[in-house]
Amino acid sequence: MTTTLTSHRSRPPAQPSTLKAKRLPAYASPAIAVAALLVAAALVLGTGVGGPVLVVVVGALLYLAGLFAAATRVEGRRSARDRAWSALIHSAFVLAVLPLASVVWTLVSKGVERLDGNFFGTSMNNIGARDPQGGAYHAIVGTLQQVGIATLITVPLGILCAIYIVEYGRGRFAFTIRFFVDVMTGIPSIVSGLFILAFWVLIVSPVFNDGRPGFSGFAAALALAVLMLPTVVRSTEEMLRLVPAPLREGAYALGVAKWKTILRVVLPTALPGIVTGVMLAVARAAGETAPVLLVAGGGAAINFNPFENNQSSLALYVYQQAGDASKYAPARAWTAALTLVALVLILTIAAKLLARRNRLSR
Repeated sequence: MTTTLTSHRSRPPAQPSTLKAKRLPAYASPAIAVAALLVAAALVLGTGVGGPVLVVVVGALLYLAGLFAAATRVEGRRSARDRAWSALIHSAFVLAVLPLASVVWTLVSKGVERLDGNFFGTSMNNIGARDPQGGAYHAIVGTLQQVGIATLITVPLGILCAIYIVEYGRGRFAFTIRFFVDVMTGIPSIVSGLFILAFWVLIVSPVFNDGRPGFSGFAAALALAVLMLPTVVRSTEEMLRLVPAPLREGAYALGVAKWKTILRVVLPTALPGIVTGVMLAVARAAGETAPVLLVAGGGAAINFNPFENNQSSLALYVYQQAGDASKYAPARAWTAALTLVALVLILTIAAKLLARRNRLSR
């Protein structure tokens, strides 16, 4: 017993652990970034070979090289590669966000000039080149009606088509439908406008208009529906395929019919993704100009009837005002562009909240 205690007391003290690796200090990365920008500015601006954009690009490259060198010296090559790739990913994220931030800033800074009651309460009817007044009320009405009608046409057709492809479609017919949907995804907007012009405006509308072709907002809605349909079908199809198979199998095991399983289980599960796809299609339709110009004709007066006479839209209004010679036109164009973006944003947020509320209520 005495020997055991003696040997235990004479044991040398434990050495501190050496598993903690060396790390760069927290200020190293910002310091390297500042130094890289200063060196890039000296190289680019000093030699006169470029401007601020080239300074940022050269500074980013120098930052990555400097961070990799410093991390290699302190932390080792493996950790340095990890830091370099992380910095590259963060840099790519910043580069992707910068254009979006630039667009938002430009829209807000230039679009607030005409954010007043006159812009939202009047049209361009009887507005001359020297008149600072005039608004986009007629274009807002046209956009809401055309996109609304196109959505009412497209959403049921697109969802039903996607349900058939995923749940029922087998063989060559389903493959053909999927193939044509993929082809329609890449159709230019001018082609859809020409199709509705040749079919609806020149052939169908004369039947209801005493033999005369007639432009209308409904024709523009049909052209927008052609553009929206493939987006709704493809997004809904992908969302339905993501629904877990055990959910369907559990419903079938309880004796629930297939159509009721799709209606009560599959669609509610995929609803958030379907809403996202629908809003993407709505955003694309709201920003189209060529189809509206071809089959609705545009106009300066307010037209609440989408089935008769010319009708404008916000995208067409922006196009017309941007090319107008009046010095007051650019301000109207920027405010209309800001209004269009805000309108799509509001509709998207409302649809998301509605879909989330319906899902939680179940």
